[in-house]
Amino acid sequence: MNKSFFLNVPLTINITLSYRCNFNCAHCYSREEDFNDELSFEQFKKVIDILSSWNVPFLNIGGGEPLIYPHLFDFVSYATSKGIQCTMNTNGYLLDREVAKKIKQTGFKSIGVSIDSPEEEKHDIFRNKKGSFKKALTALDNLRLENVKTTVSMVISKLNFNNFEELIPILRQYKVAQLFLHNYKCSGLGYKNMEQYDLTPEEWKEFYTRALQLKKHTKDIIISFDDPILHLLPEYEESPLVKGSTCGKLSLNIKANGDITPCGFMPITLGNVLKDDIKKIWNESHILNILRNPIPQDKCSKCGVFENCLGGCKARTYMMTGEFHKPDPHCWKKGGEL
Repeated sequence: MNKSFFLNVPLTINITLSYRCNFNCAHCYSREEDFNDELSFEQFKKVIDILSSWNVPFLNIGGGEPLIYPHLFDFVSYATSKGIQCTMNTNGYLLDREVAKKIKQTGFKSIGVSIDSPEEEKHDIFRNKKGSFKKALTALDNLRLENVKTTVSMVISKLNFNNFEELIPILRQYKVAQLFLHNYKCSGLGYKNMEQYDLTPEEWKEFYTRALQLKKHTKDIIISFDDPILHLLPEYEESPLVKGSTCGKLSLNIKANGDITPCGFMPITLGNVLKDDIKKIWNESHILNILRNPIPQDKCSKCGVFENCLGGCKARTYMMTGEFHKPDPHCWKKGGEL
């Protein structure tokens, strides 16, 4: 098999500054992480120095809830001074007008706010936080008033896949630029609660069929996905920069203690950014090589779109099967079906 394409430098590093959070979301991949095993601010500045010397262009800050981290704005200011553009994902609960002003002044490229249902009650249930839906909308409004580019992330689950389209009019009201429709990840609490919230393969097919129609007819808001199994649908006509999963090809993940993993949803440590050579890991890691060059197994070996899908989401496959090369458990194709 030909070697898979990957960039010389990751396009994006996803980084967690702290796993502390004011929510307890039903699908959280990181809620059970050790909150006390975190780098100091001075150590995080060294991380920025390393990434800057490697010419990493983008840094996305997740968590945990980034707005709880006391040195967030100093961290971003330092990163931007080194030429790295920063984005952030937040639940929006703490994002009042003053915080929005600080975000604007600090120079974030964009801010992503999580909204997991167009219905207030369902969003609050999924996020285990009463009032979180209203707070998320207030956050969007505060960002709009400060002219900060905003995106919204929705994790698709049984709570929202029947009416996810109803979020579009809400986003228009707040001038949201982009909607990310994320597949349900089976990591952390997401794994424990997957029976309650994850869709069946047939439901994923139904969702993506409808989502592609929504994308086709929505011109003012960019609708984006992060799931390689979309290639199973003939109406999916996009040509992503890399085939299959993007982790280890376009991106890497750095945990709050400096550990490097392929992505935030795959708990496999490749090394530590302050102890190991991250460039060497990117170029020579045995695990990344496996992820970049999947071997079709079972029904994948007879599937006509494997060369584009490459077996689907490797984090989900690994978490549910313990292997990398098995077919994505969300795949709705039957054995031998093209």
